[in-house]
Amino acid sequence: MTRTAPPAADPAARPAAAHRTEGALATLRRGLAMMPEFRRGLPATFALALVATAGRVVVPIAVQQVIDRGLAGPGGPDLDLVRDVVLLSAGVVVITAVAVYRMNVRLFRTTETALAGLRVRAFRHVHDLSVLHQQGQRRGSLVSRVTSDVDQLSTFMQWGGVLGVVSLGQLLVATAVMAVYSWQLTLLVVVCFVPLAVAVRHFARLLAEAHGLVRERVGDLLAAVSESVVGAATVRAYGIGERTAARIDRAVGRHYTSQVRAQRVTAAVFVSGEFVAAVANIAVVVVGVLLGVGGDLTAGTLVAFLFLVTLFVAPVQTATEVLNEAQNAVAGFRRVLDVLELEPDIRDPAAVDPAHARELPPGPLGVRFEHVTFRYAPGARAALVDVDLEIAPRRRVAVVGETGSGKTTFAKLVTRLMDPGEGRVLIGGIPLAEVAFDSLRERVVMVPQDGYLLDASIADNVRYGRPGLTDDAVRAAFDELGLSAWVAGLPDGVATRVGQRGESLSAGERQLVAVARAHVAEPDLLVLDEATSAVDPATERRLTRALDALTAGRTTLTIAHRLSTAERADEVLVVDGGRVVQRGTHAQLVRAEGPYARLHASWRRSSSGEARPAG
Repeated sequence: MTRTAPPAADPAARPAAAHRTEGALATLRRGLAMMPEFRRGLPATFALALVATAGRVVVPIAVQQVIDRGLAGPGGPDLDLVRDVVLLSAGVVVITAVAVYRMNVRLFRTTETALAGLRVRAFRHVHDLSVLHQQGQRRGSLVSRVTSDVDQLSTFMQWGGVLGVVSLGQLLVATAVMAVYSWQLTLLVVVCFVPLAVAVRHFARLLAEAHGLVRERVGDLLAAVSESVVGAATVRAYGIGERTAARIDRAVGRHYTSQVRAQRVTAAVFVSGEFVAAVANIAVVVVGVLLGVGGDLTAGTLVAFLFLVTLFVAPVQTATEVLNEAQNAVAGFRRVLDVLELEPDIRDPAAVDPAHARELPPGPLGVRFEHVTFRYAPGARAALVDVDLEIAPRRRVAVVGETGSGKTTFAKLVTRLMDPGEGRVLIGGIPLAEVAFDSLRERVVMVPQDGYLLDASIADNVRYGRPGLTDDAVRAAFDELGLSAWVAGLPDGVATRVGQRGESLSAGERQLVAVARAHVAEPDLLVLDEATSAVDPATERRLTRALDALTAGRTTLTIAHRLSTAERADEVLVVDGGRVVQRGTHAQLVRAEGPYARLHASWRRSSSGEARPAG
C-alpha cells in the first residue's frame, strides 16, 4: 500500500492558483453551490425586490399624468384627477416601503443563516485538514478566512446585495417606462452609457486584483499580530519589542498600500459614472426640449423622463460602489472557498464510505508498522525509513534517539495525525486508514509534549477526555493518579481557571492536567510525547508516578527525551536517521555496543552534572 505524503505548503496554494483568475460570477456560482440556505431564500426576496423597484416609477408616471391631463388637459385643470393620482401614488409608495422592509429583513435573515453555515463549515474543514496542511498555513491567515473574509462577504450581501438587487430592478423598470415615453431619448441615454459599460470589465479586473491583494494583506496582518501577542513573553525576554513592532508596522504598511491602491481604482470608477451621468442628463434636456418644440414630446412627458433618467442613473452610480464592495467580498469569498474545496489528505473512513469503515477490536491493542516510510514533503529527507516492527498489547515501549531522528513521527503516525508515504500502520490488526475516527479517538489517546489546555477550569479541561464527568469524578481521577495533594494546593481546586493556553499553570502542572485528561478517557493505546521533558525534578517525580498509574495495563508508546523513561519501559526502540537501529530492554541495550549505550552514558553524565552542587 503506497501513499504520497502531502507537501508542507500553503494548503490553499493549489486551489488559489487555479481560481485566482476566475471571474466574480464564477466565484459566486461556486459559493452558492455550497450555501443551500441562501439559495432557498432567494425567490421570495427577488419577488419583493420586484415590487419595491416597480413602485419607484409610480412618481414619474404620476407627475406626467398630473401635468398633461390634470393641469394642462383640453378641458382645463382636473383637480379630481390630480387627487386620485396623488392618492394612488401615496398608496403605491406605502406598499413599496413595506416591500422594501420585508425584502431587507428576509435578505438579512437569509444571508446570516447562510454565512453562519459557511463559517461553521469552514471552521470544521480547517480542523479536518491534516497536521501538515495546518502547519503549512500561517494560523492568522487561516483565522482570517473564517472570520474577516466571511465578515466582508456578510457586509456586502447585506448592503451591496440589497442595493444590487434593487438597483438592477430599478434600472430595468426605468428603462422600460422610458422606452414607452420616448424611444429616441431612451436610445440617447443608453448610448451615453455604452462606453462606461465597456470600461466596467476593465475596472472589474483591476478591482478584483486590488481587493484580492487587500484580503491577502489582512491575513498577513492578522498573522503578524496574533504571533506577536501569543509570543509576547518571548518578545519581552529577548528585548525584541522594536523589531517585532517594526515587523507589524511593515504588515500594516503593506495593508495600507494595498487599500490605497484599491481605493484609487474605486475612485476612478466612481468619477467615470458621475461624468457619464452628467453627460446623459444634459443630452436628455437638450434633445428633449428640441423634441418638445417639434411637438413630439409633451411637457409632462419631458419632466417625467427627467425623473426616470434620475432613476436610471442612480443605479449606475450606485453600481460603482457595489462593484467595489463586490470585488472586495468576492476576493474574501474566493479565499474561503479555496480552503473549503481543499480535499483533506486524511479522511474519516466513516465519512467517505460508512459501510466499509471499521471499528477497532475490543481488548488490548497492539501496533504494527509494515515497511513504513514517511517524508514531510516530496523530495525531503525521510523522517522514517522502511520501519517494520510490531508492538505487543499491554507493552510499554519507549522510542529514543537524538533530536531529529524521527521519534515524534512515530506518535503522529500511530494516532493518524499523518499517513505514511509508503507502507501502512495497523492497530489491533486493522489498517489505520480503514478505522473510523470515532473508534480511533475513543481507543487511542495521545498526550502531547506541550500539554495544551483551553481557557477554562482544570475540571473542564479534564472533562474533554470524557464529557459529562462530574467534579467529584475529576477529583477521584487525580486521586487515582496520586495527584490529590497537588489539587488540594490549588486556589480553587479543580475549579481553578488555567488561563489562555493554560498559562496560569507551570509547564509541569499543565502536563499533570493533560495526564488526568488522558486517564479519564480510559484508552487502550496510549501515546506519550515525553510528558516529563520540560519540568523540574520535583514535578517530574510527581508526574512520573502519575504516568506509572496511567500506563499500567495499557499498550503505551512513549517518545522519550529523558532516558529515565526508557529505564522503566518494557522495551526500547532506538531510532537513528529515521531507522530503527536497536531494539530490546534497557538492560540489554545498555550492555551492548551501540547508539543506546552512548546516549545513556551521555545522559548519565549530564544528569550527574545537574545534580552536582554549584561550587
